[in-house]
Amino acid sequence: MPTLRSASESILAPAKVNLTLHIVGCRPDGYHELESLVAFAPFGDRLTLWPGAPLDLKVSGPTAAGAGPLAHNLVLRAVRALAERIDGLKLGRFVLTKRLPAGAGLGGGSADAAAALRLIAKVNRLALDDARLHDAARVTGADVPVCLDPRPRIMRGIGDILSVPLALPKLGILIVHPGVAVPTGPVFKALGLAPGEQCRVPSSAPYPFSSPKTGREKSSEIAKRDALVTWLASECNDLEAPAIAIAPSIADVLGVIAGLAGCRLARMSGSGSACFGLFDSARAATAAARHLEAARPAWWARAGLLGNSL
Repeated sequence: MPTLRSASESILAPAKVNLTLHIVGCRPDGYHELESLVAFAPFGDRLTLWPGAPLDLKVSGPTAAGAGPLAHNLVLRAVRALAERIDGLKLGRFVLTKRLPAGAGLGGGSADAAAALRLIAKVNRLALDDARLHDAARVTGADVPVCLDPRPRIMRGIGDILSVPLALPKLGILIVHPGVAVPTGPVFKALGLAPGEQCRVPSSAPYPFSSPKTGREKSSEIAKRDALVTWLASECNDLEAPAIAIAPSIADVLGVIAGLAGCRLARMSGSGSACFGLFDSARAATAAARHLEAARPAWWARAGLLGNSL
């Protein structure tokens, strides 16, 4: 008879990175509409499921203290939402190993919830494009749908309108969190948008990575990477300024990252307070992380390779 350990399923819940983030406006219901290029880091939390047991969750790991009460955990909320939509859904016992800091703008809770839905879908033989799975993701949280299939995409609306997966050139990424949690609500409130107010027209311009050339016109990987970095530098995160007004240490983090050898771009992710730097390679990002860890040991820092080839 197989043991619980041999029957377990385990997957990564990767950190979500908003490479760009534009706030389009505030809907009459108070929700903000946005437009964001989202990618995923090669590190994050880890979620393990032992199927067949009653629904349960245990949280451990170096950042477990910031995960909050179990009753509010998005893993349980997402699975219960799916169980409401599918009779006889096989559930199980989850163990969540938290490695991402809370209140960082990295979508940790949303990534955890999406990972739980992926695991439950696997043991119940549900396709990832099952409408009930996506409906459960939407009602769980605005960032959960984009984390359900964690590949680079353009996210619009309140997070519910997603582009097809995009092929990004490979870039090294360093993510840094100064240990200061920034609640999302006050950052959006600091924008000062009234319900129904629009502040930006959604972009209709083509993205430099969305239509790869073929034949002799096909760009090299280096050229694609440079084009993406150039385009990203012309964009921004609209929440960066209001987040810095709430947590001035974010400006310090951005300045330190930008000053690291090989950094091509430094920006805040989501509503903060985590910031990232982009580099030409994972090796360069890792070297920068080692330098930063020596200079700022109190900061949380991770490095790796961002992007994929579809």
